[in-house]
Amino acid sequence: MLKSFEGLDENFRFLIMEVQNQIKATFEFLLEPTPSTYDKIFSKDDYIDNLKNVIENKCFTTLNQTRLGQDQMKYLRAVHIITINLERIGDYCVNIAKQMGYLTTHRFLENFDYKDSFLKIHETVSEILPVLQKANLSGALSICRMEDELDLMYKENFDKIMIHLRIGRNVEDHITSLFIIRYMERIGDSLLNIGEALLFVIIGERIKIQQFKALQRNLNKSGLQGDVTDVDFQGIWGSRSGCRIARVEGKKTPQARDSIFKEGNLRKIRQEKINLECWNEIIPGLVPKVFSYQEEGENASLLTEFLSGCTLDEAIFNSDEEILKNALFIFEQTVQHVWEQTMSRHSLPTNMMRQALDRMSSILQVHPDLMRPAMGIGSVAIPSAGGLIRSCMDIEVRYPAPFSVFIHGDFNINNVIYNHLDQKVYFIDLHRSQHSDYVQDVSVFLVSNFRLPAFDRESRARITATIRSFYEFSKAFAKAHGDESFDIRLGLGVARSFYTSTRFELNRAFAHAMYNRCLFLMERLTEHRLEDPAQFSFPLEILNY
Repeated sequence: MLKSFEGLDENFRFLIMEVQNQIKATFEFLLEPTPSTYDKIFSKDDYIDNLKNVIENKCFTTLNQTRLGQDQMKYLRAVHIITINLERIGDYCVNIAKQMGYLTTHRFLENFDYKDSFLKIHETVSEILPVLQKANLSGALSICRMEDELDLMYKENFDKIMIHLRIGRNVEDHITSLFIIRYMERIGDSLLNIGEALLFVIIGERIKIQQFKALQRNLNKSGLQGDVTDVDFQGIWGSRSGCRIARVEGKKTPQARDSIFKEGNLRKIRQEKINLECWNEIIPGLVPKVFSYQEEGENASLLTEFLSGCTLDEAIFNSDEEILKNALFIFEQTVQHVWEQTMSRHSLPTNMMRQALDRMSSILQVHPDLMRPAMGIGSVAIPSAGGLIRSCMDIEVRYPAPFSVFIHGDFNINNVIYNHLDQKVYFIDLHRSQHSDYVQDVSVFLVSNFRLPAFDRESRARITATIRSFYEFSKAFAKAHGDESFDIRLGLGVARSFYTSTRFELNRAFAHAMYNRCLFLMERLTEHRLEDPAQFSFPLEILNY
C-alpha cells in the first residue's frame, strides 16, 4: 500500500523514526539532563515539523492531482491524521524538556512512577508502521489502549501530587512534575488518534475506539461470531444529537442479517431502546427490532434491524407520481391506524411554544437578527417576537389537546421508510416517542417537507402536493374525532417548527422565509382573543414556497 505513493513512504518512515528518537532523547533527558541532549531535542523538533509539512503537502497534492480509489483515499487520510499526531508528540517532548528547567533537582521526578510509561510510549510508536502495513486490527487496538494506560498513570501521580500540595510541601517542584506528567497524558491522546486512524484504514470507516468496542460487544451479543473485520461497517450519518449511526452487514456469511448500529448519549439511546420495544408491543413490525443493547459509562449502543426501502423524501424526488401517491396512501393509512390504536380520551396540555422559547438561544447563535424587537407605526403597536411567543403560550394553555396518541416525536419526512415491494412503511429514530398531541407530529412533518432542499418548480409541486395530502388527511381525522381546536394547535405547532428549524439553516434568505412565516402565524393567532376555535382557520398556503 505504501509503495503506491512515491515519496510518501520514505518521509513517513523517517517521521516515525525521528519521533521515536525524540521520545528516547526526552526519556534520557529526564533521567540525566545535559545541555547536549537538550539541544538535540530542540534541533530535532524543526526536522519533525519539516517532515510533517512535506507529508501533508504530498497527501493534499496526491488527492488533488491523482484519481484515487476509495481505499487509497482512506489511506491518505489516515497517514495525514497520524502525521499530525506524531508531530504533536514531538512537541510534547519539547515541552517536557522545557519543564525540567523549573525543577530544583531532576531527581525529584524519581518520586513518581513514569518510567515504564515512557518506555511503552516508545514501543507503541514503533508499532505504527507494522500495524499499517499488515492492517493488523489487534495492533491498532493495542495502540488505542495506550491512552487508557497513560490516563491511569496520570491519575495515580496526580493524586499523589495533590496530597503534597495540600500540605504545602515542595509546591513548585510538585506543580512542575504535574505539568510533565500531564504532557505524557496528552501523548496518550495523540496515540489514541493514531490508533483510530489505523482502525479507519483497516475497517474502512471512521470509528472511535469506544464505538468500536460497543460494536464488538453488540455483535457478539446478537449472535454474530468472528471478528469485526468480518462485517461491512458503513457509516450512514451522524445525528445532530451526536449519535453515530452505521449499517452493519456480514461479509463472509451472506445469510447474516443487516443491522443498524447506533452509539451515543446514554439517556437518548436508552430511551430509544425503550421506545422501540414499546412500539413493537403496540404495533409489531412498524419499527426496527432490537438485536442487542449495551451501556458503558455515559454512553450506550444499540444494534437494531435494518429496514430496507427508501425514505419518504426520496420517494418525492426519485419516484414517478403513481409511486409517490401510493407511498402517501400507505403512510397515511398507517398513521391513522397508529393514532386510533393508541388514542387515550383524556385532554392533554401541550408545550409547543415553550419549546420555541427554550431553543431561542440556539436560534440566535446562528441567526442573531431573528428576534424582532417591539416597534410601532404611528399609534399601531407591533409586538416583539418574544412577546408573540408568550402571547401564543397563553393561547396554548386555553386549548389543550382533547386526546393523546403515541406520537413519533421527531416526525421528519426522512424518519419514515417506504418499502414499495412490501407495500409498507416503517418509522425510525424514535427516542422522542411518547403519549402526546398528534398535532405535534403533524406540524413537524409538514415543516420538514417545506424545508426539503429542492427549489425547481417540479420538485416544489410534488412537495406541496405531499403537504396538502397529509394536511387534508390530518384535518379529516381531527373532524372525525371531534377535535375542534386542531387548526389553532396546528398554527402554534407550525410556527414553533418554522422558528426552531432556522437554527439548522445557514441559507439566510431561506431562514428568514421560515422566520417571517412564523411571525405571520403568531400574529394571526394573537390578533383575536380566539374565544371560539372556529375563529381561526389554518392558512395552508403558508407552506407553499
